[in-house]
Amino acid sequence: MKKAYFCVVITALLFGTMEVACKIGGSSLDPFQLTFLRFLIGGCVLLPFAITHLKRNKIRINGKDLLSLAGVGFLGVTVSMSMFQFSIMMCNASTVSVLICVNPFFTMVFAHFFTSEKLDAGKLGILAVALTGIFFMFRPWDIQEGNTAFGMGLMIGAAFVFGLYTVAGKQAQRKIGLMAQTSISFLFGSGFLLVIMLILDRPIIDGVSGNIPVILYAGIMVTGVGYFFYFKAIELADASTGAFAFFLKPAIAPIIAVIVLKETILWNTVVGIAFVLAASLLNILHQKRESHRKYIEDHRKMANSRHRLKGPENTGPENTDK
Repeated sequence: MKKAYFCVVITALLFGTMEVACKIGGSSLDPFQLTFLRFLIGGCVLLPFAITHLKRNKIRINGKDLLSLAGVGFLGVTVSMSMFQFSIMMCNASTVSVLICVNPFFTMVFAHFFTSEKLDAGKLGILAVALTGIFFMFRPWDIQEGNTAFGMGLMIGAAFVFGLYTVAGKQAQRKIGLMAQTSISFLFGSGFLLVIMLILDRPIIDGVSGNIPVILYAGIMVTGVGYFFYFKAIELADASTGAFAFFLKPAIAPIIAVIVLKETILWNTVVGIAFVLAASLLNILHQKRESHRKYIEDHRKMANSRHRLKGPENTGPENTDK
């Protein structure tokens, strides 16, 4: 379990630097270009581990799987992460780093409509806490300097689409595993971005030579290594434990933004972070309770099934009343 929590901390630290790295890189690179390079590199970093998993478990990917992964990649990378990068250039990194962490709450909403995971009173309460945090981060009565209403709206849109990406990828994830689903969808998403950049005549390699360190850091460390440790945490423990990384990130990222970018954290940001952290923790605890409840139910069903197959005991002729 200690190894799992070590992976969680490494993931949170790497993800906590994501907005700062993307803000620095985005100052001289096109948003589509940086997103394309980041997920192309990240997908390539994860791909060898994905291939190893597929070979070890003798999993074959067919045309239908590839079509599904292409759709998932389009949602998660081409749409959501492009909106994310544009938002970073219009807002403070500290604000964006917290707002992107509300995507699990949108996942709950989509799961209600497209899966068997329905919204209950507990989930609605968690969603209400998260929305309160968003309200304070927006501070609509007086938007903080460095933020824009359009940029924050884009960020909420990015979180919204990423929630849909998470739900849409669950079917492929169940068949081929989280590592393969993520790496392949990252590569598809970056491929779609390449097509868009060619159509829109956006730069692809222009400016790369002067930004190699930040590109490699965002691609290898944040998107590649960060997700690798996240998956390892899930492998060593469970999904709820891995989700703690997203609980820690809103606390870490604003501090890094203050240190590196000299941003100012106002009271409303602190309140918004507190609400998002509370909602994240409640969501993790709720998932753990649901997993435990499902485990108990499955165990009980298996026990009942064995009992039916075995049949009632002590009913042989020797025990029959004369």
